[in-house]
Amino acid sequence: MTDHLDAFATNQTILVVGGGISGMTAAVEAAECGKEVILLEKTASLGGRVAQLYKYFPKLCRPSCGQEINQRRIKASPRLRVLTMAEIVSVSGRAGDYTATVTIKPRYVTENCTACGECARAVSAEIPHPHNYNLSKIKAAYLPNHLAYPQRYVLDPCIVHGELRAQGAAAKAACRYDAIDLDMREQTVHLKCGAVIFATGWRPYDAAKIQPYGYARLANVITSVEFERLADPDGPSGGKLLRPSDGKPAKNIAFVQCAGSRDRNHLAHCSRICCMASLKHCAYVGALYEDDAEASATIYYIDIRTIDRFEDFENKVRSDPRVRFIKSKVANIEQDPASGNPILKGVDTHGYQRYANAHDLAVLAIGMQPSVDIAALVAPLADEERASMQVDSSGFIQLPPSGARAHDNAPGIFTAGCASDALDVNRSVQGATAAALRAIQVVNRVAAEAKT
Repeated sequence: MTDHLDAFATNQTILVVGGGISGMTAAVEAAECGKEVILLEKTASLGGRVAQLYKYFPKLCRPSCGQEINQRRIKASPRLRVLTMAEIVSVSGRAGDYTATVTIKPRYVTENCTACGECARAVSAEIPHPHNYNLSKIKAAYLPNHLAYPQRYVLDPCIVHGELRAQGAAAKAACRYDAIDLDMREQTVHLKCGAVIFATGWRPYDAAKIQPYGYARLANVITSVEFERLADPDGPSGGKLLRPSDGKPAKNIAFVQCAGSRDRNHLAHCSRICCMASLKHCAYVGALYEDDAEASATIYYIDIRTIDRFEDFENKVRSDPRVRFIKSKVANIEQDPASGNPILKGVDTHGYQRYANAHDLAVLAIGMQPSVDIAALVAPLADEERASMQVDSSGFIQLPPSGARAHDNAPGIFTAGCASDALDVNRSVQGATAAALRAIQVVNRVAAEAKT
């Protein structure tokens, strides 16, 4: 995929950094408007956090439909180049004349791959499965997920170098399409572009930092993103909500809101999606245990923040008699040594009653934070451009309004999705489309100036 990039990457090219839902949207929108686009993704396949979801809220449909549509658009676009395993190091220059330095890690599998799976069958070594947030393991020769794009296997470096390299050789011998190249090495490329869109997404806040909640110490305390994978039939437990401690079904589940968000000791901002995520998770519990009167879900919350059409979804969840709401910031979580049950302690502010409630499983609605330090990546920019990119206290990039960027010397760097704020999928897609249109304006201006 790096062939002919020097000819493709010019000051008329739009570079999109990040291949999640925002990056894919920005890339295909710009390409379908006739612009040359390079889409970078640092992992082995496109999709980002959305690909790890079981269902979207509020319709509770699978994200695969939207992902497949974007993938078809990408495949059909002759103006769009996709580079996976590609991570941006820095951006220098100015609007209309940027140079991005990018490292491309070896995949050890070429475009000859047909995803037949023979390499995986030849390998016995296993690694933690990143798609399942390491809750399960996968062969060291693997397809990132069943909807992966590109639909191409990856070899983990552990079977290419070191003591397990014989397994890499076995995978190569098993491949009938000569698709495995064990001599691949990391590359560094310098890409010219006229505009850059950072769609670098978000990462879950490290729940282990919230020490009173016992994550990583108490087996039956997990995060909301891990719960999402457990609920997925394609996930580590086949869609069964099983306790990590003993593998028993979890039927009495606690959802702890603002785990790391709205807290000066952690993330000061509201992460926006957490309330809806927990309401969605309650719907998962209700659907899985539809005929089980003993199943229950309890949401411990400071405020429930749902807006617009999401209020209808909240009301629907509240109508389930097995869902309970306790207005409280959970003080701490302990473990019952006999049962392994997490015991949530705090004060219910409706009546100010202390509680010590035992549950089968506690799920922390973990906060969102930027996945990369964009300010560091753009440090080589011209001073006036760098000065226009303000970083808020949470690390999100704040750009001036579009009207303030219309002058000839306006920067050509934009943000989309959760690079700019904690956003849901709908707002991320809207922002990505807007970023694509702004980037198009920049390269159009450069083209017009070249003609004069």
